[in-house]
Amino acid sequence: MIPGVRSRAIGAAVAVIAVALDQLSKTWILESVMNPPRIIEITPFFNIVLAWNRGVSFGMFNDHGESGPLILTALAVAIVIALSVWLWRATTMFSVVALGLVIGGAVGNVVDRMIHGAVVDFLDFHVLGYHWPAFNVADSAICVGAAILILESLFTRAETS
Repeated sequence: MIPGVRSRAIGAAVAVIAVALDQLSKTWILESVMNPPRIIEITPFFNIVLAWNRGVSFGMFNDHGESGPLILTALAVAIVIALSVWLWRATTMFSVVALGLVIGGAVGNVVDRMIHGAVVDFLDFHVLGYHWPAFNVADSAICVGAAILILESLFTRAETS
């Protein structure tokens, strides 16, 4: 168990760091690396690309017109509020860090939707001609945070009183 105020501060710090790293990486990609846009081969299985995601994870719901970004932004804000309540009540360091990562990733992508109307994706992994949908630092934070939450739920025992 960790004290409430300390855990909230740690979770908030993790979220702020995730947002900062996400936004800094996207600014660097947009202003320096992808000016002009192109495919940059880094390894035989990894490229840097520029992709605009107007949908949610992996491009789902990418075709909802002008209202799509507004709806997805409102949904993400509601999720961030719910996760913040969960963070407020979290009792383990794993949960605190994981929730901070998910919150930070969600906020990073909300910032993109507000600024660009779409999320900036640029990390492109591929094997034998099959490409995983491009993603970004915020998406990585969300996935890592969610994985930590799942692993914690699988491998820790609930305290009984």
